[in-house]
Amino acid sequence: MNTTNPQVSVASSASGTTVAATSNPVLRVPPACPAAAVAHFGASLAFHADVSDVASALADGGRPGFVVIDTRSTAAWDQGHVPGALHLPTALIPEQAEALLDKSVPVVTYCWGPGCNGATRAALALAQRGFRVKEMLGGFEYWVREGFAFETWEGRERRTPDALTAPVDAEHCGC
Repeated sequence: MNTTNPQVSVASSASGTTVAATSNPVLRVPPACPAAAVAHFGASLAFHADVSDVASALADGGRPGFVVIDTRSTAAWDQGHVPGALHLPTALIPEQAEALLDKSVPVVTYCWGPGCNGATRAALALAQRGFRVKEMLGGFEYWVREGFAFETWEGRERRTPDALTAPVDAEHCGC
């Protein structure tokens, strides 16, 4: 076990305060002050929802207080989608959003997964048109990987949760 001090030298920051330079890649850029962290993480939660929270709100029996939008192509939608989601591909938002959505109801967008920014582009297009919107982190990929039911043209399906993305023997992760 390496117990050496990662501090290698002391330097002066742009503001004139003394900061310790480090070879530690995590601390090479020091963490933000608590006030800046509160602002950042609070803002992040205003823009994002995770798959588990969306699933929990949808399963609550009543109205979740938001509409879920699948922003993918028709072929992707047919391959599988979140039950109850509305299919509105990103390219069609400019011509169809106003007719399909109520601006008083928040929107949660999703696309394929973390490697795709389609939900981000859709969220931007909706926000530019005056909708309140969040992006579902993980997209359809993590919806399926976390073991939530999804719909295809053949009916409902559910896969076993992936132990790397969701607790296998618990209702939720506790976060």
